[in-house]
Amino acid sequence: MELCQDIYLPLTLSFTEMHLDKHTGGSYFMISRSLGPEFGGAVGLCFYLGTTFAGSMYILGAIEILLMYILPEAAIFKGEGPAMLNNMRIYGSICLLLMALLVFVGVKYVNKLASIFLACVIISIVSIYIGALVSAFKQPDFPVCMLGNRTISGHDIEDKQCKKMVPFKNTTEIFDSNFTANYENSTVGPTHSPAVVMETTSLWKVFCDGPELSASCDEYFASNNFSEIKGIPGLTSGVISENFWSSYLSKGDVIEKKSLSSSNVGHPASTRYPYVFADITTSFMVLVGIFFPSVTGIMAGSNRSGDLKDAQRSIPIGTILAILTTSIVYLSTVVLFGACIEGVVLRDKFGESVKGNLVVGTLAWPSPWVIVIGSFFSTCGAGLQSLTGAPRLLQAIAKDNIIPFLRVFGHGKANGEPTWALLLTALIAELGILIASLDMVAPILTMFFLMCYLFVNLACGLQTLLRTPNWRPRFSYYHWTLSFLGMTICLALMFISSWYYAIIAMVIAGMIYKYIEYNGAEKEWGDGIRGLSLSAARYALLRLEEGPPHTKNWRPQLLVLLKLDEDAHVKSPRLLTFASQLKAGKGLTIVGTVVSGNFLKSYGEFLAAEQTLKHLMDKERVKGFSQCIVAQKPHEGISHMIQSSGLGGMKPNTVVMGWPHAWRQSEDPQAWKTFINTVRVTTAAHLALLVPKNISLFPSNSEPCTEGYIDVWWIVHDGGMLMLLPFLLRQHKVWRKCGMRIFTVAQMEDNSIQMKKDLATFLYHLRIEADVEVVEMHNSDISAYTYERTLMMEQRCQMLRQMRLSKSDREREAQLVKDRNSMLRLTSIGSDDEDDTDGGERDRAASSSSAEHHRRIQMTWTKEKSLQYRVSHSGCSTPEGFRDMLSIKPDQSNVRRMHTAVKLNEVIVNKSHDARLVLLNMPGPPKNPEGDENYMEFLEVLTEGLERVLLVRGGGSEVITIYS
Repeated sequence: MELCQDIYLPLTLSFTEMHLDKHTGGSYFMISRSLGPEFGGAVGLCFYLGTTFAGSMYILGAIEILLMYILPEAAIFKGEGPAMLNNMRIYGSICLLLMALLVFVGVKYVNKLASIFLACVIISIVSIYIGALVSAFKQPDFPVCMLGNRTISGHDIEDKQCKKMVPFKNTTEIFDSNFTANYENSTVGPTHSPAVVMETTSLWKVFCDGPELSASCDEYFASNNFSEIKGIPGLTSGVISENFWSSYLSKGDVIEKKSLSSSNVGHPASTRYPYVFADITTSFMVLVGIFFPSVTGIMAGSNRSGDLKDAQRSIPIGTILAILTTSIVYLSTVVLFGACIEGVVLRDKFGESVKGNLVVGTLAWPSPWVIVIGSFFSTCGAGLQSLTGAPRLLQAIAKDNIIPFLRVFGHGKANGEPTWALLLTALIAELGILIASLDMVAPILTMFFLMCYLFVNLACGLQTLLRTPNWRPRFSYYHWTLSFLGMTICLALMFISSWYYAIIAMVIAGMIYKYIEYNGAEKEWGDGIRGLSLSAARYALLRLEEGPPHTKNWRPQLLVLLKLDEDAHVKSPRLLTFASQLKAGKGLTIVGTVVSGNFLKSYGEFLAAEQTLKHLMDKERVKGFSQCIVAQKPHEGISHMIQSSGLGGMKPNTVVMGWPHAWRQSEDPQAWKTFINTVRVTTAAHLALLVPKNISLFPSNSEPCTEGYIDVWWIVHDGGMLMLLPFLLRQHKVWRKCGMRIFTVAQMEDNSIQMKKDLATFLYHLRIEADVEVVEMHNSDISAYTYERTLMMEQRCQMLRQMRLSKSDREREAQLVKDRNSMLRLTSIGSDDEDDTDGGERDRAASSSSAEHHRRIQMTWTKEKSLQYRVSHSGCSTPEGFRDMLSIKPDQSNVRRMHTAVKLNEVIVNKSHDARLVLLNMPGPPKNPEGDENYMEFLEVLTEGLERVLLVRGGGSEVITIYS
């Protein structure tokens, strides 16, 4: 089969690739548009490499034919093995250079030569069929010399020497056959010398140590007779029954004819003697990999689709007819070779037993040169076709701009010829020629072609299963099972022929895929992978709806609330940085913001805010989605976002928002009221809440903490969020080197020692490593500081409320004066224009009536509101009222809360002043909105003196369990 390979490798290409592909892309275009730019680029480059290495293989085949069968004396290095490979490297490089120059000069010359190459192939095939038929009546004179059942190299035997030399068994003598009768009729006994003088020949010198009759000879040579068999016994010889069954050889095995009788001595054979050995270990898998490149022309129709008048009709018909034609030729010639040629000759790869002759050439009619010349030009033509098609495929990939560093190969000459791509193709082909061995190059391109066919089948099957609307094949005899069967066969053949080459090809394709995914240019072709993702996402979402999530499956699905300034810039970008550290770049993350205004009028601001969020997410490498909502009031927009974000089981379960910075100094209470309203909404929605305080001091992704602790103050068991969050943070490189400490508070009546043991046991079962400490808090009297702090809080709240009310009243008075002036101005204008027309008088009368009506409404409204305000707030509008406000006594419940906050803050600051991050429970807001300002003050007191604080409020469900 290896001898026949040189002839039949280019058959498919010669039959189906006779015209140059002007509209490049072919299978790459189909895969990339069906499976996306990542798969298209990866498989397209693999197909390009396969086509390029195919050119190397065809050139090596042509040089092998030239040096072995046409001009053996042209070899620069004499000998076999490495010398032959060096000859192929030199001549192959020269041939590649000439072919590349021919393609560079003009493709039209390649097209003109295509007809010559096709004619050579057809003539060669016809001559083989005629020769096989002639062999049935007249066998070619093609003798093979055998010693026992072992094949002997014809290079070491003189012509007709097998007929002349007849060794006698159990002797170490070999004589000319003319003297055999005299020896047998001699009356001299076996212990005496013969009656005639006997002379040894050159064959004796090959198997023996010297020309003397007493020389030591090979044991197998001395124990077996020489015989001569016909290398081509003919079509009617019945040799097919012997050749029908497989007979694979290992490297170094002697090629033997099993049906010949021989002695079993002398095993194994020594390479000192001219036996014919197998040069490689053969098997079905190896032969598949070597033979497969001869059937790689199936994509020729799609590669030439731009040159076809009706591609949708021509490609299926032409491809099927080409497959049928080549399959008939391949199968019929295999049967003819097995029926006409001896098995030992077929397995003699380089024809050593027949003096290096081309066996198929001897079978062909009328002359062996028909096959030799036809094979040479056929392989040259196939190499030219590869060097012509591969650069165009690379140019198509480069023009799609999916791989940035290949952009230069998309340019070429003024007429569009891919000059730079041709140069790269020639360099890669040179690497294949430097390998020099056909048996090593063939499996490489087999892997690349098989991978291309695998993904073509995957693309067709995937489009059918997804029921893509634009997938409307005209070919009516198609079913998706055929595609997946072909895909399975391609994958199996990759590993059957050469598993290590298959892994290498997959690794190369995977690296290209990941490069395009992360660094390649973005392309959107409506590919099937996106459709598959949609189907998979739909299926997964429906599955998630089947039941409530288990604690083991809980993941922090974040909704990060960001605030934008007037220039659409994020005020606290470090908030998203913290979210990325918490998620370690994985999981569901929705980044949202609220744009104030009306959606119809603020659509531009909406788009700008969305782009700002996406840009920040890309900068922080956060995988997720952005969501903007336009609302009249920010707290309403946040409420809508919390209610509507996500889909099904992928709704956010944790809200991350920033602390209202400088809320005490702000006269506008909108910021902290929105904050408290968000806390209430997340509590009502049973969502967890994370509030980083002093977010600007949190580390960025490029500032890892080299040491320190993450301190957890576990005051209330709130679903286990305080335990889980440090573990998640420590998965990120920023917090990886930080230790973990857990503090819990014990009262006087609690057993602090037992609490510490129980907490340590709990952490052990959770498989969380942390230092545990129990802090005892004694019941102490309320200090004067606490009382004073509470009093200042209430007085401040009252004063700010009074200032805001006064400000509102001043604004209303200013509006009243403005309305009055407007009314008087309209009245005066009406009295001055008495000479206008009737239409003008009617307009003025209507305006005057409207202004008067408006004035009455404003006057009535202002008077009622003014009386109501003065009655309810008369005490605060005078200096005496302010003095009364300063003399009020604080509410006792507020004092108790302040006392708890102050004492707890003292303990936390004492223990965790040097911590990198402090996590503590966030108390819930009061049910009565009138105490919102006091709630903010309590949180301030609780976290006072701490550098980085994360306030955590659970969602009411367990998020961590001791069961794996």
